[in-house]
Formats: sequence, structure tokens, C-alpha cells
Amino acid sequence: MIKSVLIFNNFGKPRLLRFFEQLDSNSQQNVLRETFMLISKRSSSNCNFLEGSKQIKNQDLKIIYRQYATLYFVFVVDKSESELGTLDLIHLFVETLNRVFDDVCELDLIFHYNEINYVLSEIVMGGMVVETGIDQIILAVKESKKRISPDSKTF
Repeated sequence: MIKSVLIFNNFGKPRLLRFFEQLDSNSQQNVLRETFMLISKRSSSNCNFLEGSKQIKNQDLKIIYRQYATLYFVFVVDKSESELGTLDLIHLFVETLNRVFDDVCELDLIFHYNEINYVLSEIVMGGMVVETGIDQIILAVKESKKRISPDSKTF
């Protein structure tokens, strides 16, 4: 099961945080800080998988990440999840964002936060993967855009 999805830049600034377990805001910030410190110290030749940490307080969790340009996409999962499957899921998420935004960049994550959250919700809900077809996800995003009125600032 997926416990959280974190996206942050090279400086540790969060661009998206989604926790699928109840955590208070201090614990969330500690998880973000600890994860950034662990990942930012690693070289690009290191493995993209880490076992649990002190702040996550659970040795049964894995941190799986991938860096795209200046952004780190991080999934914190339990031990039952496949590392390679999770890396594929990260790639699916980024590939979907690339198709939705025509080459997604950090500014898209800042200014289109609601749409990024919607795309993630189409892929992962309640910590479980619900859709892996890019075309189906894109279709759902387009349908939701049609339903929202033009004067709305949601999308």
C-alpha cells in the first residue's frame, strides 16, 4: 500500500504532499524533511530505493524515488509493494503530467496544483492504485475540465 506521495524540488520545497495515513502537520513536515535529507545526499548512481528511517518511525516502509530535472517524485510504500512496480508508477504519473501539460515543469505544479492533485487521484486513491492507463487518465482529466465552468478557478 502507498503511504504517501511527495514531490519536492532540489531545495526541499514541497510541491505536492499527499498522505494516505492520518499524520499531524508536524509529523508530515518531519517526514518531508527527513526524506529530503536522505535523498538529496545520494548520488545519481545510487539505487532509487531506501528502507525506513527514524522520522518515518517504521522500518517496514520503503522510500522509492525518481528525479526528473529539478523535482524529486517520492512514494513511501510498505514492504509488500514492488520497488520496480512503484518506479513504473512514478514514471506513469510523470508521463501523464507531461501529456496533460505538454512537458510539465515545476511552475505547472505550483500554478495548477488542483489539476496535479486530480491526476494523482485518478491514479492512486486511498493508497491503492486504481488506474494505470494513461489514455483513460487523460480522458478523465479532459472530461472533468469540460464539466467545470470557464469562470471557475479550480482547473
